[in-house]
Amino acid sequence: MNMKPYPKNIALNKTEGYLEIIWNIDDRVCRYPLSQLREACPCVECRGGHQNMGAAHDPDNILVLLPKRSYTVKDLQLIGNYAIQPTWDDGHHTGLYTWDYLWKIYPHDKHHEK
Repeated sequence: MNMKPYPKNIALNKTEGYLEIIWNIDDRVCRYPLSQLREACPCVECRGGHQNMGAAHDPDNILVLLPKRSYTVKDLQLIGNYAIQPTWDDGHHTGLYTWDYLWKIYPHDKHHEK
């Protein structure tokens, strides 16, 4: 079975500071801490140039990233059927977080899977 990850539900919890996605694969629930999500921004500006773009430069585990500061999301837009685009409290808004990217950067520990 090689299913493409797709969110069944996306919820932004501003109070506790995380984005929760319930995925179509095993109804897996992933909670992305907002500050780590901001640090993992996939845009060219945050990556430091075009030479740092692409899957080879993606973080393997968003949960181990050390944010420079605490971040919050001011707005969250759905982009077509493939991504979300947050507007952060620092004004940054150019990062497109695709479903594949979000799935990839969250650790899927075999011991915690259903």
